[in-house]
Amino acid sequence: MGMTARVLAVDAGNSKTDVAVVAADGTVLATARGGGFRPPAVGAQQAVDTLAEAVEQAFTAAGVTSVDHVSACLANADFPVEEETLAAALHARAWGTTVEVRNDTFAILRAGVPEPRGVAVVCGAGINCVGMRPDGRTARFPALGRISGDWGGGWGLAEEALWHAARAEDGRGEPTALAHTLPGHFGLPTMYALIEALHLQDIPDARRHELTPVLFATAASGDPVARRIVDRLADEVVTMATVALTRLDLLEEETPVLLGGGVLAARHPQLTDGIRDLLTSRAPKAVPQVVTASPVLGAALLGLDAVRAEAEAHERVRTHFERRSA
Repeated sequence: MGMTARVLAVDAGNSKTDVAVVAADGTVLATARGGGFRPPAVGAQQAVDTLAEAVEQAFTAAGVTSVDHVSACLANADFPVEEETLAAALHARAWGTTVEVRNDTFAILRAGVPEPRGVAVVCGAGINCVGMRPDGRTARFPALGRISGDWGGGWGLAEEALWHAARAEDGRGEPTALAHTLPGHFGLPTMYALIEALHLQDIPDARRHELTPVLFATAASGDPVARRIVDRLADEVVTMATVALTRLDLLEEETPVLLGGGVLAARHPQLTDGIRDLLTSRAPKAVPQVVTASPVLGAALLGLDAVRAEAEAHERVRTHFERRSA
């Protein structure tokens, strides 16, 4: 093959893992996909075991047994102590001479910017925000849900919609079409029936996320309660972004604010417009854009940053992944 593998890029989310082996000049030698990465459920060692199959598949395809540097962007790496534990587990695998672990939100941020500078807000099942500067400074949040002050994400939006719909039906809250659209999604006549089905797990908890698109559709039809929930999410996204920009002293500089994750990537007009309007008033220099690039690209770019690769290498790896997603 004639090329030395420089970086192993890993983007490991709750549902899937993508890996890439990258040469010093940015050539992508091999890629592979594996299962979800869930250390809170199975422990760090077993979670790393789930990465092994994809890594070994990529190494075999690339014709290598190790790399210079492992750049791993991992779900559930929310605190420095978790990053350190996971980095030690990865280092023990001897996949690379050096290892750097970051939260997976950093992969989405780096994938969307030409240099490691900007802020990303990701709203998928949960919500998170990170920021970085080329000098190594970062801003981040624990992003553990309500205990760390978070609101939003697909799961939280579904729960909020259920709360308002239940109160509307039994008279404790104001009327909302959600009381009909939410149970209607599952073919049920009332919120009472939906609550019972969820409680008895006739409808599995995992299906609650299906209610988030129903919420947005109900808001788009003009329902005031649903629209307020969407407006609150826009406010939350902009609040997180503005705090991150402030921490990094980027509020007064033109700075990209990347929007990623399934909820934001869906480009719901009310939400997208609300975010842009609020950013205009609170962070006028921010430049919002939706990220659609593969997060493993971000992990690869962070790896090339770490080994001080030439700009041409960054462009080559970006071209590879953007061509694949086109």
